[in-house]
Amino acid sequence: MEVKNLKNCLYNKGEKIMKREAVKSSNIASVGYDEEKKELEVEFKVTGGVYVYYDVPKRTHTNLMNAQSKGIFFAKYIKHNYRYERV
Repeated sequence: MEVKNLKNCLYNKGEKIMKREAVKSSNIASVGYDEEKKELEVEFKVTGGVYVYYDVPKRTHTNLMNAQSKGIFFAKYIKHNYRYERV
């Protein structure tokens, strides 16, 4: 399995895989963002579930990463405001 890291994105055999960054949060384990697709990927600590949120602006991702409480920001501004699915 060949995996290359180019500009914070991982590629496996030409397929782009989102790279997530670990965050300080009691609820969220890691967050990734694909600026081209405007997709936000969130991994949760308790369930281990990973969800992708669609059509998320870069500013929302930036604000999430800068939020003092990522869980509160996520619940207020992301959770019910964007289409999503479990991956």
